[in-house]
Amino acid sequence: MSGLESVPSAYLSIGFLTIVGIIMPLTNFLITWVVRPKVDPARPHITRSYLLEGYERDHSLYPRRLTTFECGSEPVGEAMIQFHFQYYWYAIIFLVFDVAFMFLVLGGMVASDATAPGIDAGDRTAAVERATSALLTLGAFFATMSLGVWYVFRKRGRIYI
Repeated sequence: MSGLESVPSAYLSIGFLTIVGIIMPLTNFLITWVVRPKVDPARPHITRSYLLEGYERDHSLYPRRLTTFECGSEPVGEAMIQFHFQYYWYAIIFLVFDVAFMFLVLGGMVASDATAPGIDAGDRTAAVERATSALLTLGAFFATMSLGVWYVFRKRGRIYI
């Protein structure tokens, strides 16, 4: 940070982007609330647009509107089916190890920065101390994650949602 910038001016852009990020979806919600057709309270199967005069749609003439939507196809069978949790179990285990790999790469980058050539002795000891504390934190994370995975495997599929 140069001498011309101050801490409030550095956070001013973050605050501005936060405000823009809040205003954009709210504006979209308000525009769709104003423009979309509304249900007539006297006749609940009729929608009418107050923006486009004369636009009325009678939804009682469309009997499929009460059926389940299934990719444009006619629904077949019941909605309640038996499925095995093991497929979701594999996906969750994959996500756990995916996140673990991300942190492992981050730990490797911290350790490689500490042992990079061209660092003098004073900076090297401070970098090694930072890398050691970061790797200890990663070790605690991996130990907690391993305990969670061990617990899931110990239950052998008896997971109840």
